[in-house]
Amino acid sequence: MSERRAMTYREQIDAARILRIREICRELPQACYDFLTHIAVTTSTFTRLAYALDLRTFFSFLHSERLAFAAKEITLMTDDDLAALSTRDIVAYTEYLTYYLKEGTEADAMPQEVVNHELAIKRKLCSIRALYDFLFKEERISGNIAELVPLPKVHEKPIIRLNAKELERLLRTVETGDGLTPRQQAYHQRQVTRDYAMLMLFLGTGIRVSECVGLNIEDVDLENRAFVVTRKGGNQVMLYFNEEVADALSAYLTERKGLEAVPGHEHALFLSSQLKRINIRSVQMLVKKYAAVAAPLKPRISPHKLRSTFATNLYQETGDIYLVADVLGHSSVDTTRKHYADMSDRQRREAATHVHLLNDDTRPAVPAPEASPAAPVTETAPARRRRAAPPPTDEADASEKAGSDPSPRKRRASRTPAENSAAPAQPEADSAAPVRHRRARRPDPEAPASAETPSEAVPEAPEPLVRHRRSRRP
Repeated sequence: MSERRAMTYREQIDAARILRIREICRELPQACYDFLTHIAVTTSTFTRLAYALDLRTFFSFLHSERLAFAAKEITLMTDDDLAALSTRDIVAYTEYLTYYLKEGTEADAMPQEVVNHELAIKRKLCSIRALYDFLFKEERISGNIAELVPLPKVHEKPIIRLNAKELERLLRTVETGDGLTPRQQAYHQRQVTRDYAMLMLFLGTGIRVSECVGLNIEDVDLENRAFVVTRKGGNQVMLYFNEEVADALSAYLTERKGLEAVPGHEHALFLSSQLKRINIRSVQMLVKKYAAVAAPLKPRISPHKLRSTFATNLYQETGDIYLVADVLGHSSVDTTRKHYADMSDRQRREAATHVHLLNDDTRPAVPAPEASPAAPVTETAPARRRRAAPPPTDEADASEKAGSDPSPRKRRASRTPAENSAAPAQPEADSAAPVRHRRARRPDPEAPASAETPSEAVPEAPEPLVRHRRSRRP
């Protein structure tokens, strides 16, 4: 009889989630069990568990907060009861999700306060939409009432990552333990090699926390500086690491060989203090402990933030977004763009220095800081026109001294029409003075052609303005 093959870490996690889903379905209507069974082939166990938890919260709200559903047990609700749901019920549920009390798991446990924001509320409403969409396609209800309720708008949040100095302080804190409390330093002395290797793996490869805890000893190849990781969808990918990560992993593997793990965890790479495979929550607390000392102004540093730090650094060095997406395991490049948000700000600053609004010839001269206080003044356009104007004649100077009117228009207006026609055109004294252009009259086709050229023609004197007085009534 062949020996039974041991379940892998991923198979163990999936089995535990399936049992949890079945346990939750016993508290829900039959329609929820049918829905979760229907999507079992197309979705992961993590997605189905999230659907189950969201639906349990929704039906708990209907039973405790809405009078129309309070008289009936949740497990006895039929498709007709679900079809009787209105948009007012879903809108009230949206407001309920902002803050509510969740009952404790134990009998004497205090209720737990739950606060949901935009993203969590949107996800829970999408779970209701998915349930009603399934019932509508199966023709079990007449319409999908959940589609009529709009989803909340999710605002983008800045990506938190560590800069170069914070990254250096983080690794130094892991090595020395400076800044930790006495109790934390006691655990640190026993797990310093493991913690340092784990953080170097996050920062050097950008793997997910679930992928890190799922690593086995046989998955690491120090000779080729590579390891096999199981992605979200279950496919396995070969990733590579640099010499610094290889040195940290080599030191930990030497220590790991001397540890005897609990039966069932013999192949786990990273072990906890109980000699079991370390879980995700422990890794999250580990990263938060060291980050609180290295980056006190960024208290929300998590393994995912270290993943974002790796993605930003990789993009700064290579500039290849498709390479970053492949290493991170993203199926869409749009998801990768969120991990290097700081790069866009730096590129916008650099782009501003490449834009010039003035040419080199017309750009005003800017005095250097070490120049003399009397900086040269740039000549303006009116000053250039006045300098280029011809000098005034002697007759013009005499007329100015005599106090005569220098305006040619006024001199023409004081003459008779016969004198204006006989007098030649007088040049203006100041060419820089503003000239008022009159609209040219349309030529009369029946009038005889004039022998004068346009340059020799003299403009006619303006007609006097006549004011018409309104006649009084008799």
